[in-house]
Amino acid sequence: MELDARKLKILQAIIDDYILTAAPVGSRTISKRSDINLSSATIRNEMSDLEELGFLDQPHTSAGRIPSEKAYRLYVNSIMRHAHLTNDEISHIKSHFTKRLDEVEAVMKQTAYALSDVTRYTSMVLAPGFSSARLKHLQLVPVAEGKALAVIVTDAGLFKDTLIRIPDNIGPAELEQLSRVLTMRLKNRRLDEAGKLMTTDLMGDFREHRIFLNAITDVLTKSIKPSERSLELSGATNILNYPEYSDMDKAKGFFTALESRDLLYRMLANAVKMEFTITIGSENEDVNMRDCSVVTVSYKLGDEPLGSLGVIGPTRMNYAKTLAILNYFGKSISEIITDLIEED
Repeated sequence: MELDARKLKILQAIIDDYILTAAPVGSRTISKRSDINLSSATIRNEMSDLEELGFLDQPHTSAGRIPSEKAYRLYVNSIMRHAHLTNDEISHIKSHFTKRLDEVEAVMKQTAYALSDVTRYTSMVLAPGFSSARLKHLQLVPVAEGKALAVIVTDAGLFKDTLIRIPDNIGPAELEQLSRVLTMRLKNRRLDEAGKLMTTDLMGDFREHRIFLNAITDVLTKSIKPSERSLELSGATNILNYPEYSDMDKAKGFFTALESRDLLYRMLANAVKMEFTITIGSENEDVNMRDCSVVTVSYKLGDEPLGSLGVIGPTRMNYAKTLAILNYFGKSISEIITDLIEED
């Protein structure tokens, strides 16, 4: 059943009030709003209908009502208006990035900290993945007899170094030559493409070094595994500032969920190719996050999705403002990473 305009307006007023106060909302509270010209009795009847339809819940100890998950989902999908950041909010965000950051890892850490500080929720940031990165440089560095360090540098400023064995007949000069040739042949290719090229075209050109090239191919292949991506988390204890989490069992469950990095990784990895996602209450995978909402956005290098960032907070979340903040952060990270790459 679709709600008529009056019910939608009352429901929005209840959600807006509950987001601000965390207190059950009564009909008298709504009747005092200047934009709702209805009597308390009329509002009470409408609220009763909304409860029967599953949009409102009534706590046992209160005569007021609180929004249900169904109400929040309707709000996000159909009622929520686009929010804009104030100049003060933008200045607050920018104040976290006054110091120059020269590495992607530093950008991720600072972003996670800043996001949790600005939103007062728990923040998480998924670093760029190697699978979407393009090879910028491959260097083979001799480090000991029979061993070399294979260093992969990508266009996103990521690097990976792995120790590999080298045949006795390959010396420092040959390693340097191989580094130049492989970089020239593989530069600007995605790492998965570079790995495939190593097993086809390049194997034929370097038959005498076949075993060694296989070792380098393994480095390329392993570097694009999802598990290689780092995830930054900040502001875990922010959730304790919300009255919903004064219950110790609920708080313990929340912290238990945060300990599962695989869970957090899946949430962010699934969001990389999405403009934004909003997951509410029981829509979350983990039972310990059934009282939470998760909002995520992606960040890019040009048109190529690189990673994602998000916040975890109570379902009583200011969704519009949170999404506006995340979008600003997403664009800011995209610009910072682009600048890092162009400088290189």
